[in-house]
Amino acid sequence: MEASAKRAVAIEGNNYAPVLTGDHSRVVSLPPEALRPPAQVSAPAGLDNLPVRPGLFIGRTAELDRLDGALAAPGKVVVQAVHGLGGIGKSTLANHWAATSPHGCTPRRWITADSPTAVQEGLVALAAALETSLTNALPPEALAERALQWLSTHTGWLLILDNVNDPADIAPLLARAQPQGRFLITSRLATPWHGIPTVLRLDVLDEAESLALLTSIATTTGPRDMDGAAELCAELGHLPLAIDQAAAYLAQDLLTTPRSYLDLLAQYPAVMYRDGAVTTPVERTIARIWNITLDRITALQPAAADLLRTLAWYASDEIPAALAGASVNPPARSKAIGLLTAYSMITPDPAAGTLAVHRLVQALARTSDPDDTHRTPHLVDQARTHATTHLHTALPAAWDTPDTWPTWRTLLPHIDALADHAPTDTDTDTTAEILSRAGLLLHNQGQLSRATSHLQRALADRVRVLGEDHPHTLASRNNLAYAYKSVGELGRAIELYEQTLKDRVRVLGEDHSGTLASRNNLASAYESAGDLGRAIELYEQILADRVRVLGEDHPDTLVSRNNLAGAYYTMGDLSRAIELYEQTLTDMVRVLGEDHPHTLASRNNLASAYESAGDLGRAIELYEQTLADRVRVMGEDHPHTLASRNNLAYAYQSAGGLGRAIELYEQTLTDMLRVLGEDHPDTLASRNNLAYACYTAGDLGRSIPLFEQSLADRVRVLGEDHPDTLASRNNLATAYKSVGDLGRAIELYEQTLKDRVRVVGEDHPGTLASRNNLATAYYTTGDLGCAVPLFEQTLADSLRVLGEDHPDTLASRNNLAGVYESAGDRGRAIELYVQTLADRVRVLGEDHPDTLASRNNLAYAYESAGDRGRAIELYVQTLADRVRVLGEDHPDTLVSRNNLASAIAERNGGEPEQP
Repeated sequence: MEASAKRAVAIEGNNYAPVLTGDHSRVVSLPPEALRPPAQVSAPAGLDNLPVRPGLFIGRTAELDRLDGALAAPGKVVVQAVHGLGGIGKSTLANHWAATSPHGCTPRRWITADSPTAVQEGLVALAAALETSLTNALPPEALAERALQWLSTHTGWLLILDNVNDPADIAPLLARAQPQGRFLITSRLATPWHGIPTVLRLDVLDEAESLALLTSIATTTGPRDMDGAAELCAELGHLPLAIDQAAAYLAQDLLTTPRSYLDLLAQYPAVMYRDGAVTTPVERTIARIWNITLDRITALQPAAADLLRTLAWYASDEIPAALAGASVNPPARSKAIGLLTAYSMITPDPAAGTLAVHRLVQALARTSDPDDTHRTPHLVDQARTHATTHLHTALPAAWDTPDTWPTWRTLLPHIDALADHAPTDTDTDTTAEILSRAGLLLHNQGQLSRATSHLQRALADRVRVLGEDHPHTLASRNNLAYAYKSVGELGRAIELYEQTLKDRVRVLGEDHSGTLASRNNLASAYESAGDLGRAIELYEQILADRVRVLGEDHPDTLVSRNNLAGAYYTMGDLSRAIELYEQTLTDMVRVLGEDHPHTLASRNNLASAYESAGDLGRAIELYEQTLADRVRVMGEDHPHTLASRNNLAYAYQSAGGLGRAIELYEQTLTDMLRVLGEDHPDTLASRNNLAYACYTAGDLGRSIPLFEQSLADRVRVLGEDHPDTLASRNNLATAYKSVGDLGRAIELYEQTLKDRVRVVGEDHPGTLASRNNLATAYYTTGDLGCAVPLFEQTLADSLRVLGEDHPDTLASRNNLAGVYESAGDRGRAIELYVQTLADRVRVLGEDHPDTLASRNNLAYAYESAGDRGRAIELYVQTLADRVRVLGEDHPDTLVSRNNLASAIAERNGGEPEQP
């Protein structure tokens, strides 16, 4: 007999055994009953294969409730997907729910689904568990097929598909198994779950839950020092896996506290992220968990991993899209963002156009590790450079115009983060430029501490990178001096300004614009320190130099003339100040135009000089014009507009219009709170001004809480020694004095005087004012023994420092006259009053409010001395002048009318004169 085909067998005779042909594969012979249809196979007991659960599960109540609601819903099949960042606790949540709330599902099978092979292995294991006799009888493909058939013909089962990397890997399973049973899917992927009824995004634990998790694990061996536990949880971003890793480390090393673990994280981040406790599997550490994701992301698109490393240098939230790979072409950038989003490494906010990255992802991504291909020193350095470049490109061109401030506000958190995370020795000139411009913006916004910090670092960077004499270095030194001046550190400011001026003269020359600017800035610092002689000398030199170098009409020349006028104003030489201010305003209108910011500032300054000279009508007219122009040109909310409103309010207050003044002050404070914020120096000044207006109006119940708040805020924001803080302490003391709380008033006055002597020196005008105020408080208590020497010292110092004709010197002479009068020395009092009146007429003019006050005081002295005739004559003249200058209803006018009536009544034996 002969076989005719390739694998045919020719048999001769009877043969009752199997005959095999082919490649000699193993063949298993099964009886027919062993291969029942899967629909007829019942699930045996003990088929569940859930992983061993950790002994501790904390929180996630809302998430468990959502799983309950979705997986207990009626219907033949329910698919629930849980996605989130690696280490967020997806598998732990799924395992806990499946073990504790399965709603009668059986069997409960756990399948690792991170690849097609793993899915098949899970199905093979299910088939083998269902029919153990088939374990070695059928090939894997056949077993997987039987498992699929079983799932499609039975109900009530629960399959947990854990760690799905690609929805395509489980698509055949979902399609074949429906419409029976329940699926619970966990994945790092966020985006591809369309078509799945319920998708749950898992987030980090809340603060209380993460603290409870850390504490529970770390204290398993008993009570221990948990100092710093809350800070550690925050540093780890409340990520469950990171909390678990840290807690296991603490439980293993009883000498390590949460605070010392924080120190280890700061000093050895690469080691701490990579290593866990002895009992922590290496594949369950933060570094390893995310490396698996990064391996896949890098394989799909390397630019996505580059982008993640770049984003690591910014703040974790609200990262503008402009900072996300600006140098990458748009399609690649879009793909990178999409891929990182899909793997839950970033979270986009489409409405805001921003991205967020978990802070621990950032911390790991910017920590170099030579043994990690995703975090080599070269890659980390490259990412920092990219982050710096993107930030620099995104900076607005200007920092002092309000239309750029919204953009600046979005960038500042990321500039701060870059400064915090980048080692200073890696800074470049680009870094210095970012910090310098941000520092100037922060200074403009009143955030003086942050501004100073950035400007200090920018200067150090430029000295190191560019050298001491580079123009950018000199500019940075000037900017830092400006910051020191603003925070009241006048000694440091003057020292830096002097050094910068000297260097610019040497490097740039006497006539360079930068040199002239440095000389101007130094003059301004001298002026702030009360050294008016040196300030005026420098201002005069700068004006002459700018006229010679730049010409009469150059904007810088006009600014110099304005600054010199301001110094004369500060010195009390109002006539020269007004003359210069008027000339400057005329020139600015001609050269720059009516609406130029310099012109508007010049008009404001002239108004202020008119106000100080007692010409309140012209002052108010100019203030009103300036306010209207600034509203029209700059807008209602521009800081200069708000300043104009404040100045107009003060003029109304000086003119006796306290109602209008308080209304404007209240509006200005409300607007400043909204536009500039609670802590801006201008806002703090606005609250102080409102307090002073309420004080002037006699509303001490309102003014004292405002003064107290102003002082507390200035101490907190500006520091104990800032000039504005010292002024607030002085104002509060004055308010306490007015309500008769002389003990607290004197205590505050003494503290303020002591602080001013220490901070600005014995001869600063503020120090002289403090000594005068303390003398006044002693005088109010009747302690003339303390008051008289202080008044005499103040007058002598004012004559020496400020000169005979300074308004403060004239006020000091007036005050000393008053205390002599109270002491009964009427002769000396009248002599001083007469001299003060004559000087005020000569210096301030007949109609200045201070001149009118001097005439009133002299009248009162004559009245006290019994010379009622001369007193009434002066009272009549003062009343007429006050009615003419200040108006019928001004508080000073009302005082004059009362004084005159009282003097006439005394002359008539106590009866008022009949009309």
